[in-house]
Amino acid sequence: MAVKMRLTRKGRKRAPFYHIVVADARSPRDGKFIEKLGTYNPMTKPATIEIDREAAYDWLVKGAQPTDTVKAILRFKGVYYKKHLMRGLKKGALTIEQVEDLLSKWIENKDQRIEARKEQTKAEKLAFHKMVSGEAKPKAVVADAETKQAAEAFMVTSDEETTTAEEEVVAAAEETVAEAVQETEAAASEEASNEESAEESEKTEE
Repeated sequence: MAVKMRLTRKGRKRAPFYHIVVADARSPRDGKFIEKLGTYNPMTKPATIEIDREAAYDWLVKGAQPTDTVKAILRFKGVYYKKHLMRGLKKGALTIEQVEDLLSKWIENKDQRIEARKEQTKAEKLAFHKMVSGEAKPKAVVADAETKQAAEAFMVTSDEETTTAEEEVVAAAEETVAEAVQETEAAASEEASNEESAEESEKTEE
């Protein structure tokens, strides 16, 4: 029985999503399979791949033939690199510790590059959204600053004018009171003078 490592299509129309499976070469593409190894989503950037490296390596060693796409996925995830290291182990060129160390470093470096690519994609999306939606113009910011300064200046001027007006009102009130006091004193003096004149007239008549 010829065994293949291939993709089975899932997902809705125009949004493909694949399972990476081991299946009989004679079975239809989306038919029965022997074992599921992982998933592959080409709609993201970069593509999202989840795979059991150990299971994929075991099937590769047993003679399962991957399709071109699955072969590229296995290279991308380091399965073929592990096969290369294990060949060196069999020849005595490497120890098992060296194999594990080299493989772990390779996977860590690969994961870092994938994360960097994801961050780059986020930055590109953000730049695109800014370009589409637009940003506030610098002149508008300057205008807002000028408006704020003008408002502050107006408030200061208003406070000064209010203070001056209050002082003028107080001064006018004080002046009015002073005039009233003067008029009252003048009236009292005139009344006293009239009374004196009346007394003198009475004395004269007597």
